Amino acid sequence: MSMRYDRRKFIQSAAVVGAGLGMGGRLTASPNTVGYTRTLTVEAGRRIGIIGLDTSHATAFTQVLNGPKASDEYAGYRVVAAYPQGSLDIVSSVERIPAYTEQVRKQGVEIVGSVAELLQRVDVVLLETNDGRRHLEQALQVFETGKPVFIDKPVAASLRDAVAIYAAAEKRAVPVFSSSSLRYTPNVQEAVAGKAGKILGVDAWSPMKIEKTHPDLFWYGIHGVETLFTLMGMGCRSVRRTRTEEAEVVTGIWADGRIGTFRGLLKGKQDYGGTVFGEHSILTVGPHVGYEPLLRQIIRFFQSGRSPVSAVETTEIFAFMEAAEESKRSGGKMVELEKVLRKAGGRG
Repeated sequence: MSMRYDRRKFIQSAAVVGAGLGMGGRLTASPNTVGYTRTLTVEAGRRIGIIGLDTSHATAFTQVLNGPKASDEYAGYRVVAAYPQGSLDIVSSVERIPAYTEQVRKQGVEIVGSVAELLQRVDVVLLETNDGRRHLEQALQVFETGKPVFIDKPVAASLRDAVAIYAAAEKRAVPVFSSSSLRYTPNVQEAVAGKAGKILGVDAWSPMKIEKTHPDLFWYGIHGVETLFTLMGMGCRSVRRTRTEEAEVVTGIWADGRIGTFRGLLKGKQDYGGTVFGEHSILTVGPHVGYEPLLRQIIRFFQSGRSPVSAVETTEIFAFMEAAEESKRSGGKMVELEKVLRKAGGRG
């Protein structure tokens, strides 16, 4: 198929649904040819826009928020508009766009032709583009409007871009939140709350699919790395990466002497989880339970304007992954996080 999404086609095919969106902030959809059969009313202040329909996260969030069983905990927030174009050249992402566009259209979502058009119609933004290389460019457009934005994983395809995104958001005082859904796995949060006592160490794992346009851990390993940091907290000082054809392990040493590891699953059973070594007990956490725990946090973020995960923590997660990449290049040598942060223009 063509690597470029047909802009004219998706604008024309959205005309029926798009006619129902008024600038006063209320979207009403009635039975029509695209199969949407339920009236949807959205108050100004609760209109969500999606940038990027090249990931299943976009359709999963829309299905929950716009579905007939949307609960009060989503506070009336609904997806009202979406701009489909995410990645321009990652085939696995580009090929998803037509089907995912149709899926969200059937949920009463207007399909628009640019980020600028989207921002005229919404109050808050889900930046779902699967390609982290495009996030800085797209996020800057959102920042100009001051609208709160959730940036899905990875927040960027490089540590340098991640630092630039958070610096630009701080300069414009725009609320930004980014997280993997694995952070909010219920038994992970129970461990954070002290179920095992003080956490002395963690071994976390996740699938590690590789995408040549992103550093190795940024594309999919980030899920396991986010689990690791959720449990260990900030303070990682150095990283060493060990890799063979059969296995991938990244070892981090924290400032207080604790050790945490991330295992990227290259072969065999693919799953998400970890082992928590606590003061009182050893816990197994995982597996992934879906997107709703994260979505609840996103809605609270939209309501409060305060991110539950600090820019400093997310930046440290990306420094960990960047240090792992540098360790790989150096044949497995230990790499200091401060070194990669200084190189990227972050703290140090």
